[in-house]
Amino acid sequence: MPNPIVTVVTATRAEYGLLRPVIRRIAAGSKLELRLVVTGAHLCRRLGATVAEIEADGLPIAARLPIFLEEDGEPAARTIARTLTVFDDHFAAHRPDVVLLLGDRFEIFAVAAAAAARHIPIAHISGGDVTLGAADEYYRHCITKMAAVHFPSCADSARRLVRMGEEPGRVFCVGGLGDENIRTLPKMTRQELCESTGFDLMQPFALVTFHPETGAAAPDPAIQVQALCRAMEAVDGVFWLITGSNADAGGQVCTAAMQAFAAAHPDRAGFVQSLGLVRYLSAMQYAALVAGNSSSGVVETPTFGVPAVNIGSRQAGRILCANVLSCPGEAAAIEAAIRAALTPEFAARAKTARSPYFGGDTSGKIVRVLEQLAGGALLAAPKPFYDGPVPEFDPQNIV
Repeated sequence: MPNPIVTVVTATRAEYGLLRPVIRRIAAGSKLELRLVVTGAHLCRRLGATVAEIEADGLPIAARLPIFLEEDGEPAARTIARTLTVFDDHFAAHRPDVVLLLGDRFEIFAVAAAAAARHIPIAHISGGDVTLGAADEYYRHCITKMAAVHFPSCADSARRLVRMGEEPGRVFCVGGLGDENIRTLPKMTRQELCESTGFDLMQPFALVTFHPETGAAAPDPAIQVQALCRAMEAVDGVFWLITGSNADAGGQVCTAAMQAFAAAHPDRAGFVQSLGLVRYLSAMQYAALVAGNSSSGVVETPTFGVPAVNIGSRQAGRILCANVLSCPGEAAAIEAAIRAALTPEFAARAKTARSPYFGGDTSGKIVRVLEQLAGGALLAAPKPFYDGPVPEFDPQNIV
């Protein structure tokens, strides 16, 4: 009897970085057949064409499905419609036993909808999180209701899934893949990082990533990113290592502003569209500060104990550890938060941070659950709405 087929879909650099150990384990194992589908920003030149990172890892790509236009500014609804059509065609021709998806972006929501419409079971990583400042908030919860099995990253998220009506037996609290990557992935030395980026990172530096907010009352990204640039300009004594923004509407505006800032301050700033997983985590390890509004700034920095400044409301609702300072997206507030985070006192406080996402062998747990369930009755059966008590969850109790 053939092994169950697991289609893993990746659309962004950040998502691939998290999925990478899971993909590797499925590919190396003997109980599941991997079908890796690459889409979204990976295949878009203006967003860095980050499929090159997957190719460099030597992972087998089963399909490349473009969904983004090269011009910025298309409404998300148009992209969602195109993604639904593209992935419905793909699933019609290549039906897997389960589709493994991570996160909360609109393109992943569309992939989930295409799979659900064809009654293909979905396994969902990182459901149950809260991000009130982004449309990701409702895309994530929509994916939860379409998914047959869940891999939340912490106990709070696991309990929230059950309160949303998901059966406890379908919720596997495995810990965070970002936390696992930090603990297990070999990092570059600081000198290797300098050579790889072409910047002098032996000096104190800050790692900066800024995305548009996408909630209903989101501020103008051009105004917010200019506020961040003014704050960076005002703070001396730190080099700004800046990465490009994402595919959300307004992302190109943010990227262009950051590129212009780096070009205007070549001795104080450097821009890289995408650092890739190893360089990004290596930079985070050595950084004096991580600043912006990326989820990695609040989810992954606690494992390193590095100071972080979380700007605006994009990550509102996430667990904030002792190493994170939050501030409004205004120049004076950002500058004040950056200056506070760069003090020796706050650096010492950041070292005390304890990540709620520790789960040990997270990728191994996900793959072992998939090996047990893929092609089986639990994933195929209609999912009831659960109204019972909410149990306690511990990421370290999943084996």
